[in-house]
Amino acid sequence: MKRIRILLADDHAVVRQGFKMILAEQPDMEIAGEAANGREAVELAEKIKPDVVVMDVAMPELNGIEATRRLAASAPHIRVLALSMHKDSVYVREILRAGARGYLLKDSPAQDLLAAVRAVAGGEGYLSPAVSSAVLDDYRKHVTNPIDLLTSREREVLQMLAEGKTNKEIAGVLNLSVYTVDAHRGRIMEKLNVHSINELVRFAVRNGLID
Repeated sequence: MKRIRILLADDHAVVRQGFKMILAEQPDMEIAGEAANGREAVELAEKIKPDVVVMDVAMPELNGIEATRRLAASAPHIRVLALSMHKDSVYVREILRAGARGYLLKDSPAQDLLAAVRAVAGGEGYLSPAVSSAVLDDYRKHVTNPIDLLTSREREVLQMLAEGKTNKEIAGVLNLSVYTVDAHRGRIMEKLNVHSINELVRFAVRNGLID
């Protein structure tokens, strides 16, 4: 059986020890390393390439949100399970946006920890039951403006389209293929539910992307 290799990142040694005891007892899991802050977590994860990083959200020097963001950029195959004492939707939202696949409250029972690690290792998401409703409420609140649905690159392409640049010109500026720009344009129009460049321009003006 292939074991799930886990990196534990938490600035409290006692917390790491507790989680280590629970996880190491499982026949399908092994502890590959430990880190006491976000910077250590990123460096060690890039070196030892675990399957899952159990990442505390609040850590000194570099917090778990920023560490997750860096890992998502440098090692996207490594999956992050966020760990926190906070039920507040803002923490959940920010670390999920940074790239975490799951969010577990520190006071969760051992079986939730095991279920979360297995789910995240298997490519699924996991949310502590106590935060699920907060996340749904938050999602409804924040996705009121369709611009929130666009990625950073899509917003960039949208602005240039609204400024009147052609797909070819945008491709030159962003060092992309015309085909990729065309795909971005299609996704932007689909997400914003607009059907012409004129509508796109009006949307961009309304949302302050162009004067």
